Amino acid sequence: MSTPVEIPDKLFFKIGEVSRLTDVKAHVLRYWESEFPTLNPPKNRADQRVYRKKDIETIFLIKKLLYDENYTISGARKKIRELRSEGKTRGQMDLFSGGVDRKKVQAAIDELEKALRIIEGQ
Repeated sequence: MSTPVEIPDKLFFKIGEVSRLTDVKAHVLRYWESEFPTLNPPKNRADQRVYRKKDIETIFLIKKLLYDENYTISGARKKIRELRSEGKTRGQMDLFSGGVDRKKVQAAIDELEKALRIIEGQ
């Protein structure tokens, strides 16, 4: 799986948009909803699924576990439960799923530390 794409800054996404963003077919997304309780997009008045950004992040995590890490469905479900029970934040789950570029995060940390040293007069 390639690194997840930048998720547009929108409140809601239709299943077709999510399918294109995640490169997962719509019927697979619907199946995953039945297998992963954490993936439960609400439906709008027209009875269409409306995914939120957190749902898309969960899809990227599921995709990584199933396709890259070779977990079974039940194994991936268990891993997601473990991540949540360990108190992992969504950001930490994003790191696990490849949703964040670790080099960029480290570069940002380095810049912040440098700025802090300047502020402290070191």
